[in-house]
Amino acid sequence: MGDSSRSPGSWSPHGSLPLLSTLTLLLLLCGHAHSQCKILRCNAEYVSSTLSLRGGGSPGALGRGGAGRGGGLGSGGLCRALRSYALCTRRTARTCRGDLAFHSAVHGIEDLMIQHNCSRQGPTAPPPPRGPALPGAGPGPPSPDPCDYEAHFSRLHGRSPGFLHCASFGDPHVRSFYHHFHTCRVQGAWPLLDNDFLFVQATSSPVASGANATTTRKLTIIFKNMQECIDQKVYQAEVDNLPAAFEDGSINGGDRPGGSSLSIKTTNPGNHVEIQAAYIGTTIVIRQTAGQLSFSIKVAEDVARAFSAEQDLQLCVGGCPPSQQLSRLERSRRGAITLDTARQLCKEGLPVEDAYFQSCVFDVSISGDPNFTAAAQAALEDARAFLPDLEKLHLFPSDAGPPLSLATFPGPFLSGLFVLWFCIQ
Repeated sequence: MGDSSRSPGSWSPHGSLPLLSTLTLLLLLCGHAHSQCKILRCNAEYVSSTLSLRGGGSPGALGRGGAGRGGGLGSGGLCRALRSYALCTRRTARTCRGDLAFHSAVHGIEDLMIQHNCSRQGPTAPPPPRGPALPGAGPGPPSPDPCDYEAHFSRLHGRSPGFLHCASFGDPHVRSFYHHFHTCRVQGAWPLLDNDFLFVQATSSPVASGANATTTRKLTIIFKNMQECIDQKVYQAEVDNLPAAFEDGSINGGDRPGGSSLSIKTTNPGNHVEIQAAYIGTTIVIRQTAGQLSFSIKVAEDVARAFSAEQDLQLCVGGCPPSQQLSRLERSRRGAITLDTARQLCKEGLPVEDAYFQSCVFDVSISGDPNFTAAAQAALEDARAFLPDLEKLHLFPSDAGPPLSLATFPGPFLSGLFVLWFCIQ
């Protein structure tokens, strides 16, 4: 669930892993490379030497490259480029020791050479041409805005990116990226998201003295500094204080060239805020209803997965820890109004008795406040707008699976599985 699928190979008739997807994998985390480490130069030279394999060169040029040991069409050219890439990484290994981008590239090269049957010994690619373009050479295709995630992803992969959805509302109830739906007792500050690009923290307190049920009273969102796109921006909302600006008073990502790729707006001041982060393919909606804050996000898969083992506690990734989940018995206890009355109130706006309906019944019953129906209805509408697969819109108890662990994510994806296209601009 939520795992991206690979598209068929676009440059090889044998259905090999797409070259451009491979380039994406090898350029992971390049923005984090140390200044003295030359891995960025190796990355750039590899990209330059494989330009003709992206479909821009003639089929004859690909065929004349020869094949590796059993490689398909164009494998010879790719093998030469990979051997040059490997040589470059060896030359800069001493200064790149401990650099995650460097080690990611080394492992990626090894995997590609095995996949394409490339021998370790053999000719390498010629150095990339330097200097001005040859006379008469036409301009290349226009490059999309480097701070437009969707445009860059589509250019590299030939398809639209995948997205994930998470929400927290009411008690709070948490819908994770992977369709777990938990009613939680979390009290105090808990991270909803904690990755290389975003940090979202929800602070909750009991709905009444001695109650297990809590509601979110404060949300803190940090959009981390990102190259030419944005300065670091912090958004903070509290009950009865839902500003339509970041903490520094701005409504965008700052003065960098891509500053407009982060924006904040409201259509209902004090009750609804929407933050668009186009540079990471993310939309966030924050609402205030019935004295609590609701959070909803649509985020690119690669962004959501860009975290390390130390960032494993994220409610949007694994749901609430078992110790923080309210049991069915706790959820069925008598509240301020009867369950039958709560069901009638919730049924008006939530005709399907799914997880959203059950959450509404619990919140209205415990609090005695019919306004909690609006929180559940808004969460359902956000899911309808944000989910890529509407078959997953309505969740029922049988849909909930075991909490995810870090084992769900392959090692190379645990940190920095996000395409930092700026390295090849």
